[in-house]
Amino acid sequence: MANPKLAVWKFSSCDGCQLTLLDCEDELLEIAGKLDIAQFLEASSAVTEGPYDISLVEGSITTPHDVKRIKEVRAQSRVLISIGACATAGGIQALRNFADVAAFANRVYARPEYIDTLATSTPISAHVAVDFELRGCPVSKHQLLELITATLAARKPHVPTTSQCTECKAAGTVCVMVAQGIPCLGPVTQAGCGNLCPSHGRGCYGCFGPKLNPNAPALSLQLADLGLTPPQLRDLYHSYNAAAPAFDTEGRTHD
Repeated sequence: MANPKLAVWKFSSCDGCQLTLLDCEDELLEIAGKLDIAQFLEASSAVTEGPYDISLVEGSITTPHDVKRIKEVRAQSRVLISIGACATAGGIQALRNFADVAAFANRVYARPEYIDTLATSTPISAHVAVDFELRGCPVSKHQLLELITATLAARKPHVPTTSQCTECKAAGTVCVMVAQGIPCLGPVTQAGCGNLCPSHGRGCYGCFGPKLNPNAPALSLQLADLGLTPPQLRDLYHSYNAAAPAFDTEGRTHD
């Protein structure tokens, strides 16, 4: 029986999530023995035609060509998984959603009429059906391996939907917002980074996007008590996961 075929696709992104997959090293070699990597241009120019059993998609949709191509990817993929903040929430490039893209193009490019782009940067799920979304900027190596393993075993991945605060408590990290008054998105951000920023005395930047049922308005009141102004609150939510509905909505209330 032939191994399942895996394809990895890039849209508008920095390639960081694909590099996370390459960083799996020994684990990736073991997984490679259980599936055929049919398309992964970050790792090899060799390409095997579809259909594909599993497609991992990195990047957001920012051009008309992206819209056409993601539909083609969906059509030849049995399971389609979006990986990273760009693919699941528009990424940092979704900051264009709050500005005039035509004005940007006119300012940056000598011949803006040659630029074929959309006014917004949107997640993969805004255009096609997605079977699972893996958060992060970049994604967690351990979560990515769990996701691939679970998909091969036809079981639900064990990926947390709780807040970043649970990782801080599990690691014994003192809350930087309570103890030091440092603004932190941890209470509304999904766990997954391994408590990276708070463990180094910095507030969470929300790299893994909103957790399940976040109470962003309540957190904003606490952050305002720490002295953050409305523009600062807006910018805090409008960053790596700017197009995530919970962060998008809360950010706009502080315009």
